[in-house]
Parts: sequence; structure tokens; C-alpha cells
Amino acid sequence: MDAESPRLRLSILGVVIVSMFGALFARLWYLQVMSAGQYQDVAVQNTTKVVYEEPPRGRILDRNGKVIVDNRTSLVVTANPHELDSSGKRDEILFRIAQELTRSGRPTKVRSLERRLHDPQYNPLQPVPIAVDVPEDLYVFLSERAEEFPGIAVNREAVRSYPYGAAAAHVVGYVGRINEEELRARQGTPDHPKENPKPYQPDSNIGKEGVERVYEDELRGTPGVRRIEVDSLGRVVRTVEHRPPRPGNDVQLSIDIDIQVSLEKALAEQLDLVRGGYTSDGKIAAAPAGSAVMLEPGTGRVLALASYPTYDPSEFVNGISTERYQELTRNPAENPFVNRAISGQYAPGSTFKLVTAFGAMSSGMINGNTSYVDGGVYQLMKCSGNCTRQNPNRQGHGTVNVSSALTVSSDVFFYWIGDRFFWEADRWGQGLQSAARTFGFGAKTGIDLPGESAGNVPDADWKRRTWESLPPDQKAKGDPTWYPGDSVNLAIGQGDMLATPLQLANAYAMFVDQGVHHKPTVVMRILQPASEAADPAHPAVIREIEPEVTYTADMPAAIHEPIRQGLLGVASSGGVFTGTAYNAFRGFDTKAFPVLSKTGTAQVNNKADTALYVACAPDPEYKYCLSIVLEEAGFGGNVAAPVARRVFEPLAGQQTEEGSKPSVVRSSD
Repeated sequence: MDAESPRLRLSILGVVIVSMFGALFARLWYLQVMSAGQYQDVAVQNTTKVVYEEPPRGRILDRNGKVIVDNRTSLVVTANPHELDSSGKRDEILFRIAQELTRSGRPTKVRSLERRLHDPQYNPLQPVPIAVDVPEDLYVFLSERAEEFPGIAVNREAVRSYPYGAAAAHVVGYVGRINEEELRARQGTPDHPKENPKPYQPDSNIGKEGVERVYEDELRGTPGVRRIEVDSLGRVVRTVEHRPPRPGNDVQLSIDIDIQVSLEKALAEQLDLVRGGYTSDGKIAAAPAGSAVMLEPGTGRVLALASYPTYDPSEFVNGISTERYQELTRNPAENPFVNRAISGQYAPGSTFKLVTAFGAMSSGMINGNTSYVDGGVYQLMKCSGNCTRQNPNRQGHGTVNVSSALTVSSDVFFYWIGDRFFWEADRWGQGLQSAARTFGFGAKTGIDLPGESAGNVPDADWKRRTWESLPPDQKAKGDPTWYPGDSVNLAIGQGDMLATPLQLANAYAMFVDQGVHHKPTVVMRILQPASEAADPAHPAVIREIEPEVTYTADMPAAIHEPIRQGLLGVASSGGVFTGTAYNAFRGFDTKAFPVLSKTGTAQVNNKADTALYVACAPDPEYKYCLSIVLEEAGFGGNVAAPVARRVFEPLAGQQTEEGSKPSVVRSSD
């Protein structure tokens, strides 16, 4: 027994050793054979990195092929907050990079870098741009010393450039870094990914406003992919694979950039001229903002769209600072990012008289020969209390019909129509509201820009619903009843009637097109990228945006012609029935370039009036319909009509001293 004990123990030990070696060999076989592919992938990932290259966005062109938005290459220094923190040398690295940026001609303080890194618009787990357009020698310096600046990188990026500066900013919009919500919408989540032929990364750019936003899928290119091999210090050894990025499609607008620049200049200079002065009724003109739209009757294509104040989209290249954004938006009344041309809602004033005239004639209440004596004051029917309404300065115009009433903008004539619509509703129904909706008011036009407002066409049901939605304390001060005064106010475009400048231009375009209502558009076609075209000067058309007729209204000559004659007289008639824009167009040859138009003045409580003017020209072929709104600036004929003249003169081939500069004239509306 004793002799065999050592042998037994050695046998047991041998079995244990063999078992251990067997397990070890089995594990090695599993790792080297069964799991070879998996661990090979892991090993490759340890030595290679996948770098996505942002593609150049498509260009944005005007209708004549002039480039409004282009791309250029920029050297951008970025800092990754997570890598900076992980390095344990954050303060030292930021101090050194601030020194290098300063030496390169970009004076930089660590404090400003910290503000940038903590800016909430950036994802703290992704690289944050801290300097744009740095010189080439800094790019070389930092590339050669990557291990000394962990978390810092310099990349060549395609960024937006704007050959015409801030022109058409509210049309083209701007580009910014994609946020978490936008990334989820485009890419999905890890559990529910979305297929996207043009994938986004957390530091990708995306259209934020305007055409850049609406046509993002066209303008965005296909990202490039570069697989690179790196050493233990993160230095690039070689490129394993490279798929270059492909640019996005070009977008051609219906905008004529020359008209756009002219309109923006005229609008801004006119507001500057009247600001701080006195209006005709003795109020101070604040003139904080304005807007204008010119479109093409017969197609609905927008030729120019201006909103003031405006902004420079180049400030958004690689991100606008929070401080700068807050500075621009500090005063809500002058927020430059509001596109007032499509979202500003204003009482249309006397420009609405086109609608009132159409409603009265189409319902059968009046015809082209129906007359009324305008003594300057109107007495409301069946009324007790405050029962009178009057023309500006109580000026009487004598016996007028629909044509002359439009030319001189007789409030009394249209008060009479509004009053009858109330008291004779059993005969004429809601003819005013019906006519307004026929011309597209109270509904969005569907323009291919974000942020459009619908305006408002008030009626008895709307007034009751609005009252019912009020809290109890406000209900006690309000009244849900629709009164004769509501109809009278609506007849001259006052009260709760609201319209956008785009709706006004489109309504008049519908009139001159004899009842054909178009959907306004700012994009004409999608083009192949010039860099991929056989003939870069003539890239292939990928998609044409055809004019779209939304509906057609009956507008017989017996209704159309009297209204047309009245509107033609606004800018051209002198004598007994002097048009309200006649003085603004004095010296302009309206026989060679007939202008169909209407002035408007909308009253604003405790403020100067808002000035409006809508004009279509030249009659009868109509190439342009233009609406202009100047907030708190005075009478429409005084300050808005001169803007239209300045824009029309070069289009008409007329250059006069009166039309070459901003001006204020005397008018009754």
C-alpha cells in the first residue's frame, strides 16, 4: 500500500496535467479556428479607423443660373471635449492650442474656447469646431504633432459660401450641425435603424431653414468613407480603402437675384428713411420691419421675397455662437430670423377692397354701373351710438362707382357694401368671407418654404369660437356677437382680418390671371451636380417643378373689367378721381408700363399705421405682381408705393431721378 501511494499520486497528477493541457489546447483551437473571423475583425478595428467625409452640398442657383449659394474648402480646428477630459491635460492643451491659434493670426483666449465647448448647440461627445479658416501652416503643424494635442484635430471641410452676401437669406436659409432629434429622425436608433443612402453622423451638417431645409434630401450629398490604419499613437500609417464623397444635387430657384437685391435694398432704405419721422396723421413712425413678395402671374413662381430685418447666413458656417444668436434675437419685434413675407400677418387695409368689390359684384349686390354718393362720412344703418365712419380727413369723393371707388380708395363706398352684407345677409349670404376665401385668404398657400402662416378670415362662427376659448375673466370683457361694425370693418380690410404679404401678391396675381389660383413656389428644378455633368455649363435636369393650379374661380368680364379699370387708375389717374398712388408714380410712364395696383393703410392701436401696396404690371401681359408691407410706417400711398416704383423702373426700362432713391409722397391712403 505504502509503495503504491507515490505511484497513485503521480498518476492522479499526470491526469490533472493532461486535462489542463487538453483544456488549454481546446481553448487555443477555439480562439484560433472557430473564432478566428470574429477576433480578426476586432484586431483590425484596433489598428484601423473609419472616417466619414462630409460631402459637398448641392449649389443653389437663381433662375438665370447665377450661383446664390456655393461651397468652398475651409480648414477647421475641432476639439473633442470627451477626449480632452480623458487626456488629463485639458487645461494645458487648451492653453497651447489658444497660443497656436493666436500665433497663426487668430487671437484666441482659453475663455472663449471653453465657452465654445460648453455651447449647448454642440454634442459634448462629438468634435466641436473652435476655429474656422485657419492657415495651411497651422494645419501642417498640428497634423505633425497629433500626439501632443489629444482631442484636437484639423480637417478640410466643404462649407457654404454666399457670393451675394445676405441677399435672399430668408429664401435659401442656412445650414447647421445636426441635433439629436434630427439625427434620430434621419438615422433611427441602434435598435431601429433607418436605411439612408446619404447617412448622417453626429457632427454632420443639415439644412435648418429655407430651401436648405425643405430640399435637404436633394442638396445633401453622399458621404465619403475612408478606412485608415493607425499606429499606437494614433498616427496615420496608410489608407486601406477610400470611397470619395459625392456632391448633392443643385437646386435652381425661380428667384431672379438681380430683382431680389433691388427689392431688398429699396425696402431697407425706405424703412431707414421714414424711421423716427412723423406720418401724415402726426404719429412717429417706428418702421421696425417690413417685407415684400414679387411673383409671376400665370405660374405662381416667386421672383423675389424679402424680409427686413434680415441676417447673414455665413454667420452659421460651422455654428453661430449662443451670444451672437441672443444678440440678434434680443428684440422680438425686430427678430431677423422671422420671414415676415410668409409668416407676418397684417390687416390688409384697403388692398382688401379688391375682394370686397368682387364679393359684391359676384353676389349680385352691385354691378359696374352701381353708384353711391361719397360725402366723406358714412352713417351705419339701423344704428344707435357710435354710428359714423369716415374717409381719411373726412374727404368726400362725390358720386362713385366700383371703378372710381377703387381708384380713390373710397372707404364710404365700401362701408356701404359691408353694411349691406350684414343687414341683407338673407340675400347675399357671407359674400365677403366667401370672396376672401376664393382669393386664398385664411389658408396657407403651400409655398415650398417653412413657417408659413394662414392668416384669418373672421366671421360670426370664428368670433363665437374665439370668445368661447377665452378664460372667464376675459370672456366678461368680450362679446361673441357679430355686429354690423364687424362687417363694415371687414369690407375695408380692418378688424380681425389678417393676411400675409405672400397671400396678397398671390390674390392679385389670381385676379390678373382672371380667376386662376396657383400654388406659389421658389424652386423651379433639380439639377445634376455640375462636377458630374458632361457639360458643367448645362447640367441635366433631374426634376422639373411644374406650376400647379390649385383651383379656378369664375371671374367673368362684367366683374373683372370694372375692377381692373379701377385698379389701373390708382397709379395713373389724376384730375377728379386722383389715384392714391398717382403722386408716387409722378414722372413714371404708366402708359408705356401700365400698373394695376391698390394702396392700403392698416390701423394699429397706439402705433403708426402699417403701409401696404400691391401692384401688378405691365397691363395686360402681367409679368410681375408685387406686394409691400412696411410696419408702423404711415400711409400706403406715401411710403409703400414709392418702393414699388423703384423696383419697377429698371424692369420697365425707365430710370428717373424720383425713382432712384427712397422717398415719401403725399397721398390720401
